[in-house]
Amino acid sequence: MSTIPGNKVAVIGGGGNVGAATAFALIARGVPTEVLVVDVVDKAAQGQALDISDASFMMPGTCRKASFKEAGQADVIIVTAGARQQPGEPRSNLIDRNYTIIKSIMDSLQPIKSTAKILMVSNPVDVLTHIAQKTSGLPRQQVIGSGTYLDTGRLRNALSEITSVSPSSIHAYMLGEHGDNQFTGWSSARIGGRPLLDHPKLQGVDLESINYKISRKAYEIIEAKGSTYFGIGMCASTIAEALLNNTSQVFPIVNYVEGFGCYMSWPAAIGSDGVEQSFDVKLDGEETKKLKIAIDAIKEVCDKYQ
Repeated sequence: MSTIPGNKVAVIGGGGNVGAATAFALIARGVPTEVLVVDVVDKAAQGQALDISDASFMMPGTCRKASFKEAGQADVIIVTAGARQQPGEPRSNLIDRNYTIIKSIMDSLQPIKSTAKILMVSNPVDVLTHIAQKTSGLPRQQVIGSGTYLDTGRLRNALSEITSVSPSSIHAYMLGEHGDNQFTGWSSARIGGRPLLDHPKLQGVDLESINYKISRKAYEIIEAKGSTYFGIGMCASTIAEALLNNTSQVFPIVNYVEGFGCYMSWPAAIGSDGVEQSFDVKLDGEETKKLKIAIDAIKEVCDKYQ
């Protein structure tokens, strides 16, 4: 029998595509943790846990089905459960349907471990992170969302194809909101220490076209196969690993930014205590206008769920 790791990561909604992809990514990435698969459909959770556990025999992590009460005592709680986004449906339409689900989940997790970190993945993630913090009772720095991390990865992949530079060496972010109001921080983007837009292969490139394609990619995937899960599963597992290992890595995640007075997708360093610091990103005039639109849209909805 393999040794069970000392820390735990619970995946709520683990019986579904996103939850299963997240749980599998934690095992496949070699994260030394006990992955708890939790779902209101007990049989689905059991099936996913058994299947994923078959992939763990060469890895330091383990995987099993668990209850909501057990999940409440995990070190990191990843919430992927929620109403599914339909083809062509704006993420904002999901709010009322998901509010009841998230509140029920937080109630079922009680009492939640005081040092636990909650990572929201369910959409619309900026607003649902706000709701999760309010209903969980945990401090703001311990409740975060996956935000525009996946969108940023899509952006860097697209830029890599144009510049022939590794995505990991391109420092550019999608910001503001994980949704229709997200935008690219072009003016702060860098590559090799120089402004990204100075790169010769980006001269004359339609930047708005790139931004639009990135913001619409999820809809394209949903139209083709019903939902997205591999990309977000990898992103969620990476964030969870950073929380467990106290790496202080910077991610464009949903976090409460004091200067703007709301939860939003913004670069922040995270570690074992959750958000360690949020960063001041320099924007030009047009980007500042887009940021305000995103913030106003998030606040307008969050004000309804205080």
